[in-house]
Amino acid sequence: MSFFPRALRRASVMPLALAAAPAFAADLPPSPGDILVTAGKQQASIENTPSTRASIDADTIARTVNAMNVEDTVKYLPSLIVRKRHIGDTQAPLATRTSGLGSSARSLVYADGALLSSLIGNNNTTASPRWSLVSPQEIERIDVLYGPFSAAYPGNSIGAVVNITTRLPDTLEATASAGTSVQRFNQYGTSDTLPTYQIGGTLGDRFGPLALFASVDHVTSHGQPLLYVTGAQPAGTTGGFDSSTRTGVPTRVLGASGFERQSQDQIKLKAALDITPDIRLTYVGGLFLNDTDAHAETYLSGAGGAPAYTSGFDSGIYRFDERHWSHSVTAAGSGDRFDWQVIGTLYDFAHDVQRTPTGTAPAALSGGAGNVTRLDGTGWKTLDAKGAWRSDAAATHTLSFGAHGDWFRLNSNRYSTTDWLNGPDGTLNLQSRGRTRTLALWAQDAWRLLPAVTLTAGGRYEWWKAYDGRNVSLTPAIAADQPELSAHRFSPKASLAWDAAPHWTLRLNFGEAWRFPTVGELYQIVTTPVPAVPNPNLKPERALSEELAIEHHDAHGSIRLSVFNESIKDALISQTGPLPDTAQFGTFVQNVDRTRARGIELAIQRTDLLPRFDLSGSVTYADATTRKDTVFPAAEGKLLPQVPHWKASVVGTWRPVDRVSLTAAARYSSRNFGALDNSDVVGNVYQGFYKYFVVDLRADIRVGDHMTFALGVDNVNNDKYFLYHPFPQRSLFMQVGWKL
Repeated sequence: MSFFPRALRRASVMPLALAAAPAFAADLPPSPGDILVTAGKQQASIENTPSTRASIDADTIARTVNAMNVEDTVKYLPSLIVRKRHIGDTQAPLATRTSGLGSSARSLVYADGALLSSLIGNNNTTASPRWSLVSPQEIERIDVLYGPFSAAYPGNSIGAVVNITTRLPDTLEATASAGTSVQRFNQYGTSDTLPTYQIGGTLGDRFGPLALFASVDHVTSHGQPLLYVTGAQPAGTTGGFDSSTRTGVPTRVLGASGFERQSQDQIKLKAALDITPDIRLTYVGGLFLNDTDAHAETYLSGAGGAPAYTSGFDSGIYRFDERHWSHSVTAAGSGDRFDWQVIGTLYDFAHDVQRTPTGTAPAALSGGAGNVTRLDGTGWKTLDAKGAWRSDAAATHTLSFGAHGDWFRLNSNRYSTTDWLNGPDGTLNLQSRGRTRTLALWAQDAWRLLPAVTLTAGGRYEWWKAYDGRNVSLTPAIAADQPELSAHRFSPKASLAWDAAPHWTLRLNFGEAWRFPTVGELYQIVTTPVPAVPNPNLKPERALSEELAIEHHDAHGSIRLSVFNESIKDALISQTGPLPDTAQFGTFVQNVDRTRARGIELAIQRTDLLPRFDLSGSVTYADATTRKDTVFPAAEGKLLPQVPHWKASVVGTWRPVDRVSLTAAARYSSRNFGALDNSDVVGNVYQGFYKYFVVDLRADIRVGDHMTFALGVDNVNNDKYFLYHPFPQRSLFMQVGWKL
């Protein structure tokens, strides 16, 4: 039986603008000089997206969030989870209402229209969004759109679209910020104080028709262990701790590894030229530099008390050296009845090298044989042209339309080397190479049927191709040119919005979305630490998404209730287990016949709920299960990986005086599972997925017109939880900011 009555199926609600909301801000009037804000609002008007949304602005971020990285800023928004393992983590995917942390290709992240989602894969490692191209100091606002209900976005919008808008001022401005976070981590045999430091600044001005803005941000971080080494106690050693695997098998924790020490720099330049009063040309360029050194700590002692190691430590000892470039060029124009925009973007892994040992510690710590993996040349390009035409002054019809193209390239080559620390590339021993291309046309019309009723209908037609696939491996022996694939699909969209009464809005939304396999799912092969095999014959996944929502909104905020349903055919899901047709244990992507996720979300935001006290929060219940899986029947009826039944967040802010804000916030998730068949019955151990409840505190104090001081604590209750990896424990946060 359908989740909705038949007359109400295939629908949703988009909340109206939420004026003065504490944590989910509304569309605010643009500041006179905020050029990029104006451009961002123009893009939103062209796309005319009929989706439920949540937003947060720069002032709310500054007052309520301990934000060292940009991904911190969305952690309290409804239904979202960012798997950020430590400050500076480059592997921080986004989970949404219906998709877990291993489904990074089911959400989209943009900054000023430039794609930050790394759609070269669908995982929580190399395919995580490139959040590092944006610093918290340059954000003007962030808007999150839920569900694939807009024809303007590809099928990767199944879960959510995150649009980050940064600022470009009209007058001389400058800011500087410095912060630190100190984590006290204590688990098994590891007890350490782990500091992180951040310093950044921005500078901008306008010179007639030309506006310029530059930002620089540096982070030095020390993270907790990302991995624990487990297994049988080696003969002749002492130390270690009794534990369990996530499937309940007794084991020993022999040590910790993956202690990342990172030095990261982000440099950004933006320029906007007003060619005429109605036409603007904008360039945004970014450079990201990352130097990471990961080491291990053994809990074992051998003869004479000397530290003892096993081969299990090696996967947590590595070095990264990354230099990534991002470029975007936008031309945009506006008029009384017609707005248009053309944007081209480029993201390039110009230099991306990981070095790992193949020998065993402690000898491997000072060099020796190893591997060098290069992703140089990996990246993507996008090109979009879009417009919006209004039929009359009342916008009885707003016709939006556009054309899209994207090109993704994976170029992963691993070489043996005689010295993993500094040695030259030797023999090629692993290669994953391939490309995908998608071309699309889309259109949608928002038709005001009655003053209180608007029907939005449209569709998107896409032509997809995967080609140049190549895999090489010495062990197991593989040397294959993979087959070329192609597909073309149409995705209809529809939305009906009714302003039922003053302050009340009802919306029904329906969207079909086709999510095509990524180049990584098709062609990327990994041999360690857990083997992963590509599948060059994957089919696109097809999602049917529906939402019904009702919202009450007034001058103090809003209350919204959404009911959602999503059914995916041929769902692309990564599963760890015995590899198909072999006895080897590994990871592979499969087309699961059908999955379904349905649930309900309540989001509340109120300013001055009590005098000078603001409250916002959300509660989401989702029942996301595998409905049919002919390849793996044991998964049928089980929860989808990393999609818990319950997620909740709450943010309370008290303003005792105008320049002081005191915030307490909390995030909750019920029990997660990592395996498709939910066989990981033990959650609170390494590689397990567990529930968590985390409380954060922040005090924001503004002194005069130029200085800001902040003091906070993340995870003040010191919840020691796992989402495969151990997550940060109690951390003290301090920050000082200055603006001209």
